[in-house]
Amino acid sequence: MLEGFYWFPPDSWLRPGFGPFRQHLVNSSWEAVKELSKLGLRSDLGVELRILQLPVDYREVKKRVIRIWEDLQPQLAVHVGVDPAAKAIFLEQCGKNRGYRDADIRGFRPEHGLCLLDGPEVIASGVSMKAVSRRARVKGVEVAFSRDAGRYVCDYTYYLSLHHGNGCAALIHIPPLSRWLPASLLGKALQVIIQEMLEETEKARAQGLVHGKLGLGDFSQGELIGGLLL
Repeated sequence: MLEGFYWFPPDSWLRPGFGPFRQHLVNSSWEAVKELSKLGLRSDLGVELRILQLPVDYREVKKRVIRIWEDLQPQLAVHVGVDPAAKAIFLEQCGKNRGYRDADIRGFRPEHGLCLLDGPEVIASGVSMKAVSRRARVKGVEVAFSRDAGRYVCDYTYYLSLHHGNGCAALIHIPPLSRWLPASLLGKALQVIIQEMLEETEKARAQGLVHGKLGLGDFSQGELIGGLLL
């Protein structure tokens, strides 16, 4: 279920989160995104944070991602998903076009396992996740770099967001909530990571490596889809 739909000024950031699926009645990524919303981002970054929740539903996600980029035109979209097997936070560099064989919460599978017919095999984010992972320091949780977001609704969403946002999207995979990783800690980690992403974006623009918008996003099998930031 989509929790909210907002209009954002040019320098806003949208963070969509995902709802429950399979045996996961509480989506850890959405809980972390809500904590991030309470914390906010540094005022000197000059951006406004908004959050949205998305269903773990391929067809609905496709419609909403298109609407986000066509209607809202965010500066950056950051998607947050949960990987139940993860022990660290993973920053996903790219989304993949094919291999989506697992059914969503409604039992639907994308035709031919594709995001987009005739779409490129891989689309990379304009943000260097490796650089961000090196700089982001969060006490109590490791931050790592990944080039494989899996093949489920997270990865599917990320690929579509990268496609429609011309690379201006990111995907963050977080571990499930636990005694050692409460929502408050994961929300703080998202704050630190996203601020680093914003600084990386500005650095790239200053060097003439990025023109116009830049973006982030997505999920994969075994993950919960939790949030998006524009």
